[in-house]
Amino acid sequence: MDKKLTLSLNQKIIEQAKKYAKRNGTSLSKMIESYFQSITNAQQEETDIKITPLVESLCGVGKLPDGFDYKKSRIKYLENKTN
Repeated sequence: MDKKLTLSLNQKIIEQAKKYAKRNGTSLSKMIESYFQSITNAQQEETDIKITPLVESLCGVGKLPDGFDYKKSRIKYLENKTN
């Protein structure tokens, strides 16, 4: 069942969105509904990721030295890989 929703948006954004919707053969309502659906589905997928017992048991096994910079380490690895 569809329900009404009132939004307050910048007039320029509304005009641009209407033009976009018209060019793409859709409505603002469908665009907003599609957007909300995509972000809520993405959020749901994130929460659906299950950590297996094996992975959980490995958490904290490896220790990195204090001050370890993984970004520098990765850059160094990639530089060496290409040489």
